[in-house]
Amino acid sequence: MKELKGIHHVTAITSSAEKIYEFFTYILGLRLVKKTVNQDDIQTYHLFFADDKGSPGTDMTFFDFPGIPKGVHGTNEIAKTSLRVPSDEALNYWEKRFDRLDVKHTGIKEQFGKKTLSFVDFDDQQYQLISDEHNKGVKAGIPWEKGPIPIEYAITGLGPIFVRVDNFQYFKDVMEKVLLFKEIAKENSFHLFEVGEGGNGAQVIVEYNAMLPRARQGYGTVHHAAFRVADRAELEAWMKRMQSIGLPNSGYVERYYFGSLYTNVAPQILFEIATDGPGFMGDEPYETLGEKLSLPPFFESQRAEIEKLVRPIDTVRSTRVFKKEYEDKE
Repeated sequence: MKELKGIHHVTAITSSAEKIYEFFTYILGLRLVKKTVNQDDIQTYHLFFADDKGSPGTDMTFFDFPGIPKGVHGTNEIAKTSLRVPSDEALNYWEKRFDRLDVKHTGIKEQFGKKTLSFVDFDDQQYQLISDEHNKGVKAGIPWEKGPIPIEYAITGLGPIFVRVDNFQYFKDVMEKVLLFKEIAKENSFHLFEVGEGGNGAQVIVEYNAMLPRARQGYGTVHHAAFRVADRAELEAWMKRMQSIGLPNSGYVERYYFGSLYTNVAPQILFEIATDGPGFMGDEPYETLGEKLSLPPFFESQRAEIEKLVRPIDTVRSTRVFKKEYEDKE
């Protein structure tokens, strides 16, 4: 059985597709590589922000479900998403940038030997930047070449995801006995798990917390997290493994940009296993990725209906020149 290759993507819920586009594009400097719809709810946008070429392991994605209430953070949730930056110096850049742009943050801290900078968006969605200064393992992605952030400070992909649970032993058993992660370190109530090549791109930090009330999903919270496999054959091997263990799962789901398999690994915690390909480059030119409403072929016959359901969002960037914002270094 081949181990999972690391984190594939994290999907969260936003109150506003327009505002999350502005936040990720102009503040965080990630590239919108696909503007499509939730395949299970076609009135809902699904926006994919990633590295320069939409590499697996670099994308944070968002749904904007109409009328959904604000979520409540607590226990039994995927609590925070990490984004990788190249160095400790990059965190100094981002701290000054967040101060200037009024992004709420904690200041630079350290956990499991890595420098981090936690922050939130307008929905109180929880994130942290994590330094790759001393990182080994899964290779980082490619910074958005034409984005606003200097390449040496730019976000390069996903780091450890944080999961908060009230039954740690059960979750540890799932991580180790089902998903083949290994616990490699512990700090207070936080446990660091790793898989495959390891490093920031293949880690999960699990917090045991039985004191907080149970989280409630809504905007400002994470919907699910996904882990990488090479191809459909590996995905189907994982499906058979789950079936043999008795873990309920979705079976194979064709998402066009990748193949998927979903399972609830604990109450309110949905994990996905997703293939590395085909990826996001097949239906749009590199230069204009994410600028049009992209639909998988099985939805093209419904394009007119879908375009009436989702309001237009202007995501054209190929006609713009972003000035690299070095002034934050001062």
